[in-house]
Amino acid sequence: MKRFNIKIRMKLTKEQKQEIADQQAQKNSTKRVTSPELEKILYEALPVLDHGFVRVVDYMGDDSSIVQSARVSYGKGTKKVSTDEGLIKYLMRHWHSTPFEMCEIKYHVKLPIFIARQWIRHRTANVNEYSARYSILDKEFYIPDKNQLSAQSTSNRQGRGDLITGKQADEVLKILKDDATRTYDNYEKMLNERYDGSTIDEGKAGLARELARMNLTLNSYTQWYWKTDLLNLLNFLFLRADSHAQYEIRVYAETMLDTVKKWVPITHAAFLDYRVGAVHVSAKGKKVIQLMAKGEKVSHETSGLSKREWNELMTSFGFKEKTV
Repeated sequence: MKRFNIKIRMKLTKEQKQEIADQQAQKNSTKRVTSPELEKILYEALPVLDHGFVRVVDYMGDDSSIVQSARVSYGKGTKKVSTDEGLIKYLMRHWHSTPFEMCEIKYHVKLPIFIARQWIRHRTANVNEYSARYSILDKEFYIPDKNQLSAQSTSNRQGRGDLITGKQADEVLKILKDDATRTYDNYEKMLNERYDGSTIDEGKAGLARELARMNLTLNSYTQWYWKTDLLNLLNFLFLRADSHAQYEIRVYAETMLDTVKKWVPITHAAFLDYRVGAVHVSAKGKKVIQLMAKGEKVSHETSGLSKREWNELMTSFGFKEKTV
């Protein structure tokens, strides 16, 4: 899973920092299981992109909750971590999914609107988004770094191609900044109110917020609370932390994957082994690998696979033989 070095420019206000500090200063006793490593970063704003973040604000369960559910026991797992690890690996390996639904987590996420619209397609969570009908959106926009300005891929309709550089890159960044700033200025004019709450012209009535928001660009930031169970979180991360996912949503997924490691480390390791790092093949693909393992010659023409299937199979197992 490829990692990226990203330039972080996220800033929190004094009020936001104080709110987080107050939350982290709470002293609550509980009889429920907790995850010590996740407790260390609870409520913390983990920076993503230029102004975004991910915060874990609540969770339920840990690795032992999965084991407890699988065994339908009264305890919190076994006394030996190795035994719990073996069971979780078995569950992950054989796609026994329901025990992973016993753990839940709630995130507070700040993200660009165009990523939120892609994210919401995962219809397996409880979501409550910041309301631009009720409040004014912050004057913050996602502006990509130059190393993320790529041309349209010539072979993938929803992918990126070669990097755009030089004057063309400068022009693209200028357009993004100018458009976002101009539309936000007009947003304030229509509202007759600035994002800090001050009135622009005392003699005018402002347009309703639910109407004024339509003028904003999709790189404006929104926020939401996103609560889901561990099974559906892993399904989300399997797709969105993948190298083929769009960069802007991938960096959110990678940050969330790090929180999963702190929350349920045994499940995280099994997930990387049996999902992220695994290779899944069709019945025909399995037969091809079996024949090759016996030393028999197999070609695309004799495999019964399509060109795309053949190339994907060869790439997955590190074979050089491909067809075009």
